[in-house]
Amino acid sequence: MTNGLNENEPNGRDIYPDIIDHPHWQSPIRHHMSLYDRAAQFAAFDALAGYSDMIAEEQRLVDNKIELGEDELQIINSKLALIADAIESHPRVAITYFVPDPFKAGGSYVTATEDIKKVDPVERKLVLMRTQGYGKLNAEIKIDDILDIRGELVDFVDEE
Repeated sequence: MTNGLNENEPNGRDIYPDIIDHPHWQSPIRHHMSLYDRAAQFAAFDALAGYSDMIAEEQRLVDNKIELGEDELQIINSKLALIADAIESHPRVAITYFVPDPFKAGGSYVTATEDIKKVDPVERKLVLMRTQGYGKLNAEIKIDDILDIRGELVDFVDEE
């Protein structure tokens, strides 16, 4: 065995003379692990765990909430009044509304076609009967998040 990398390092044979020439110990009951298997023990380490998920989250696009003007708000209010007047028949309408993103600023617009169970002007929300999908039975939509309402009952309001 040679001296260390530097001249100041001692020779390994001088430090470990009692064990330097012994054969490597081998277990009598276990097979010797291959170099491939030994390398696999250390290859699993991922220093940047979660980094690719973080990058994918940053790249995910979200929409900004559209602020409606006075004319659009008046149309939405007229449609809601028509729905409230016909609430006993549970009118079916398609509502496009904003859903905030739970992880970042912004969100997305979703359209739900459902029967309306209740219009609550005090808490400013609609209660849906929810006949489709896996959402909770009486899903609620905030009136302030509504972008558009479509359906046989209310479509003529857009034409006026």
